[in-house]
Amino acid sequence: MDLHLTGKTAVVTGGSKGIGLAIARTLTAEGVRVVAAARTVTPELAALAPGVVAVTADLSTRAGAKALGEQALDVLGGVDILVNNLGGVRQGSGHDERFADIDDDAWQEAFELNLFSAVRVTRAVLPSVVERRGVIITMSSIGARFTHPPIEYGAAKAALTNVSKALAEELGRHGVRAVTVSPGPTRTGNWSDPSSMAGDLAREAGLDLGTFLERLPERMGITTGRLAEPEETAALVAFLASPHAANITGADYLVDGGVIKTV
Repeated sequence: MDLHLTGKTAVVTGGSKGIGLAIARTLTAEGVRVVAAARTVTPELAALAPGVVAVTADLSTRAGAKALGEQALDVLGGVDILVNNLGGVRQGSGHDERFADIDDDAWQEAFELNLFSAVRVTRAVLPSVVERRGVIITMSSIGARFTHPPIEYGAAKAALTNVSKALAEELGRHGVRAVTVSPGPTRTGNWSDPSSMAGDLAREAGLDLGTFLERLPERMGITTGRLAEPEETAALVAFLASPHAANITGADYLVDGGVIKTV
């Protein structure tokens, strides 16, 4: 299927690895000119040049988000597609962590990274997105839909989903669409690296990481029996960014293998 994206422009945050890297790679393959932001530019992201321009930015700060917006507009001349992908959980968080033990710093960190970064980047490029009647695709999480530790991460993602829905309602009259994509467990470094969240959970369960990941689909109720691949989420993002999805807005799309059982 031709997605008719050739010549479009996009900003992708958190583009150095995992789902963000897959999104940048997929959009580029569809003919999109991409500015990908990351705190650290990885060799994998750098290898996508010249189709992808990598920008170093700390989007958990106001200055970082503002600078990204300015650089993206300078490089691209305007933004058709914004993909708010940046996010993550606090290292060391566990399933047995109690609400009372999560301090203000942890809450602030979660909201700066998972909510406020997207709010600020969106605000920085919004005039251009409105001018071009573009689309805002925000990566939420299945954690926004159910009570699953870390609590502050799920709360920030739930707020993010709400913001996207509000943007869809407010900007629809300007021809702008806004949607969220909510991945479940995905085969990225967050699940394969021993120092990642998955490594923390494996140690908590008294298992080596390989055994933990082998048992994870059954433990989490993943209907398909496997973790998602980053490229699968990236393909959905590319479709949602395309004219084929021109009447889709305000929706949240799960890529979770069937973890969420509610209608």
